Amino acid sequence: MSIYLPKVFQYPLLMLSGLLVNGFSLAPESAQSHVNIEFKNGDQIAKTLSLSELNVLAPALSLKVFEIHERAERSYRAFPARPVFDKVFGKEWEKAQEIVFTSIDGYQPSTPVAKFLSHDAYFAFAHEDGTPFTLTNTLQNNETAQLGPLYLIWDNINSTALLEAGASDMPWQVIRVELKFVAPFSDMSPPGHASAEAQRRFMHFRKYCMACHAVNGEGGAKAPELNYPTSVVAKEIPNRGKVAEELIAYLKAMSLSKRAPEKLRENISTPPKSHR
Repeated sequence: MSIYLPKVFQYPLLMLSGLLVNGFSLAPESAQSHVNIEFKNGDQIAKTLSLSELNVLAPALSLKVFEIHERAERSYRAFPARPVFDKVFGKEWEKAQEIVFTSIDGYQPSTPVAKFLSHDAYFAFAHEDGTPFTLTNTLQNNETAQLGPLYLIWDNINSTALLEAGASDMPWQVIRVELKFVAPFSDMSPPGHASAEAQRRFMHFRKYCMACHAVNGEGGAKAPELNYPTSVVAKEIPNRGKVAEELIAYLKAMSLSKRAPEKLRENISTPPKSHR
């Protein structure tokens, strides 16, 4: 038996169905949860979606992962990434080379599409237990990180490869997802005559640095550009190699002597805004 409802009643019910998933609320807990997520195919915007619209495309589910940042298991509510990509981009996304994620604070990591085809990724939007959508980042002085609107996680508990990869390819505060079909980072890549050592070091830079730093305009916007208009290595530093080694030795020594800055101690109850 079907029951007709006037449109004045239909709209609130549609909104409610989008905000509730098996009794779990998608209702926002902070201003960040209201932010729509932009999906780009190259330079073109494919879709701009809210959390409730994402739930229509790929219904949320519960997922337990080993939370690398907290070194403990955590359960999240999350949208499966591949079904989201299928609905937003079509199967053509599988032919792209990279997927670039942009976070609210300018953090911008890039992940090979091959990783999404080999492993299961998810866009988390809440903790399963309903606690505030944050985590304590043990990898960065136990800072409290706000995760919304979306946090990219991986089904890693039974995957040695993902566990060994650590916290790489796990951006939070994601507001943009962008497909890259052409060879990425042409302006950042070492020139053709560069040594094999420079090529290897570029891969380290990609993995550990480019999400925050840009080179020739490519990379993250959270930290300073490193090459244009002035390269950081062009500054006059006598005995540069020796100074670099001694700076690394100093930082290693300080890693064994961590003390919260006075400002942080004064505001310990206020979650920092920094992404990493």
